[in-house]
Amino acid sequence: MNLNFVRMIDLHSCLFAQLNLDFSRITPSIPYIFGGIWVTLQFTLLSAIFGFIWGTILSLLKISSIKPLYWFGMAYTSIFRGTPLLVTLSLIYFATPQLTGYNISGFQAGVITFSLNSGAYISEVIRAGILAVDKGQTEAAMSLGVSYKPMMLDVILPQAIKNILPALVNESIALLKDSALVSTIGATDLLRRAQIVGAEKYVYFEPLLIVAVVYYLMVMSLTLSANLLEQRLRKSS
Repeated sequence: MNLNFVRMIDLHSCLFAQLNLDFSRITPSIPYIFGGIWVTLQFTLLSAIFGFIWGTILSLLKISSIKPLYWFGMAYTSIFRGTPLLVTLSLIYFATPQLTGYNISGFQAGVITFSLNSGAYISEVIRAGILAVDKGQTEAAMSLGVSYKPMMLDVILPQAIKNILPALVNESIALLKDSALVSTIGATDLLRRAQIVGAEKYVYFEPLLIVAVVYYLMVMSLTLSANLLEQRLRKSS
């Protein structure tokens, strides 16, 4: 048994040698790379929260009977869905100092950009969820004298969110993966730190491979957590 284990180790060592891989060169820098996990998670969490709030507001505008609000919501979504995310990110990061005189950081520019962009996509998801709720729910609330705001907050939106939870999870996963784009404007997230280590050590594959594994583990953790939440919601309904 021990002999087989030794042979397996030798086989893996030969394979790494043939692929010219040497993780020992970046071992001292691994804690620095892992430090980007908190930056990535913090960025993703803030963008998801602000994007969800803004997306909810936009979804209400899109179902509003007031035409200017309706057209604003539709035009906003059209602009952000039709513009590449990297272009929007670069525009906010580089144009803000020119227009306002404020030197915005890469982290701030990323949160603003991803919140605005995510809000556009989430608004369509929430709008579809609201429209999918049985109209009898609205009619029953109105017959009981419930005003529009509490009806939406207490009756319609909870049911809509329960129905669109898988779509919201997919949007969160996309947001987590797309967060790597903030590395292009200097934010020290996972990808940016891996690039820095690669430039210092003159090796790129090893740090990027570590980052890819970390992103995969984070996405899988988010997926499993969402599945558990969805099961609980189904049991409670």
